[in-house]
Amino acid sequence: MKYRELQAKGEDTLKAAGIDEYEIDAYELLEYVTGMSKTDYLLRKMEEVPAEEAERYMGLIYERASHKPLQYITGKAYFCGHEFYVDSNVLIPRFDTEVLVEQALLHLPKEKSLRVLDMCTGSGCIAISVELGIKERHPDIDVEVFGADISPGAVDIALKNNELNRASVRFLVSDLFDKIQGKYDIILSNPPYIRKGDIEGLMPEVKDFEPMSALDGTEDGLYFYREITKAAVRYLNEEGLLLYEIGFDQGEDVMKIMKNKGFTDIQIIKDLAGLDRVIMAKLEIEGL
Repeated sequence: MKYRELQAKGEDTLKAAGIDEYEIDAYELLEYVTGMSKTDYLLRKMEEVPAEEAERYMGLIYERASHKPLQYITGKAYFCGHEFYVDSNVLIPRFDTEVLVEQALLHLPKEKSLRVLDMCTGSGCIAISVELGIKERHPDIDVEVFGADISPGAVDIALKNNELNRASVRFLVSDLFDKIQGKYDIILSNPPYIRKGDIEGLMPEVKDFEPMSALDGTEDGLYFYREITKAAVRYLNEEGLLLYEIGFDQGEDVMKIMKNKGFTDIQIIKDLAGLDRVIMAKLEIEGL
């Protein structure tokens, strides 16, 4: 069997399984198994495939046909221009979440030193991207970035990504703020925010494979916004920033939670699709 025929078999298998981007995924798995670049493939697509390569490739195709996410199969995901390792201990980084990182970088407090906390850090992609972004754009700022997650498995992945990206984020296992010390200039989070009743309607790739603890925001989807906001008033410096990723229909509810805890200058930022994606507010100590 030639490489082109093997890829076609992969495409047909994924298409029959209802995988939307079957052509892209079939090619990416071929690239992953063979190590060929696109140029290599064009030059070699009519060559015979070694039997062991073909067997390994089809094994991964059948994994993807079960709706296991491509990123969990290859162990690779990309976020803010950086590569991250992912497995089923962590959510797969989403392009939309880059809006959260960008807003944090655009609204840095005007200080010579900053302390940043990423709560519910997962793979560490947010914390690492913020640290690397600050160092690239503002090399004169002395920055310390921390990432916390209740899952030891997630923190292990975050530490691996720290090394992969040559970052120096300090990751720790913590049930929300239980193990957090000191004060911060920025707290940001992409917390679990899916309503419990909506989880069953999610794509199989999400509900059947991604960690439920990173998805389930309890009955109304707002539990973690309430808990983090309540605690953040004790851990933020005056005029510190609190930023969240939010669901497209959660902006007004999260705004009320933040207002009730003394946050001001609340802004809701949309993603490229025009949907509410990030909410950002400033802490006014004297207003509490």
